[in-house]
Amino acid sequence: RREQARLRASVVEEDTEEWQKDPQFSGLQRVGGVDLSYIKGDESRACASLVVLSYPALEVLYQDCRMVPVSAPYVAGFLAFREVPVLVEAVQRLQQEQPQLQPQVLLVDGNGLLHPRGFGTACHLGVLTDLPCIGVAKNLLHVDGLVRDELHREQVRSLQRSGEAFPLTGTSGKVLGMVLRSYNNSSKPLYVSVGHRVSLGTAVRLVRACCRFRVPEPIRQVRHPGRE
Repeated sequence: RREQARLRASVVEEDTEEWQKDPQFSGLQRVGGVDLSYIKGDESRACASLVVLSYPALEVLYQDCRMVPVSAPYVAGFLAFREVPVLVEAVQRLQQEQPQLQPQVLLVDGNGLLHPRGFGTACHLGVLTDLPCIGVAKNLLHVDGLVRDELHREQVRSLQRSGEAFPLTGTSGKVLGMVLRSYNNSSKPLYVSVGHRVSLGTAVRLVRACCRFRVPEPIRQVRHPGRE
């Protein structure tokens, strides 16, 4: 908890790059995705994957997938301590081997500020790499009074078209993220939250721009090799 609080103080919740401030994201050329995939029944090893796609074409420019040992146990609310170290190593390998392909933003299959202590995996990875990061989750994390009750389900049903969204406001009054309908053919939303060096509005716009299907391409592409 102390370490999360210390690192949380370094999170930047606003746009820091010129391309983020452009309606068409002019200047954005590389979008990354990261994921850790586990073998069923084996919690000691995982496949750490990093993919970099071109933007706006969303074609794979770089892919790194390797088996790594995982020593930290899974503890709810502290998943980043288990997964982020090996993801940081993957980013560092890319920076050393092909620095020209370093992503300008990372999409993380998980949460950012939408977390019990406001410091999910996307925040943790963003602070340690100092790259803009966005949390993209497929399920609602029940924090700060947020619950998947009938009112929430009704709000989700009200999202009729791709790109429509509504804010996730906790009982504290703080907006922790946005619920986004990312794809016309899927009524299941995404839960987008700020990780680091990006505003919530920009995060939602970029996630939507990276979606050919429900899940944004950087995360969809990074999961395939990991699962294989």
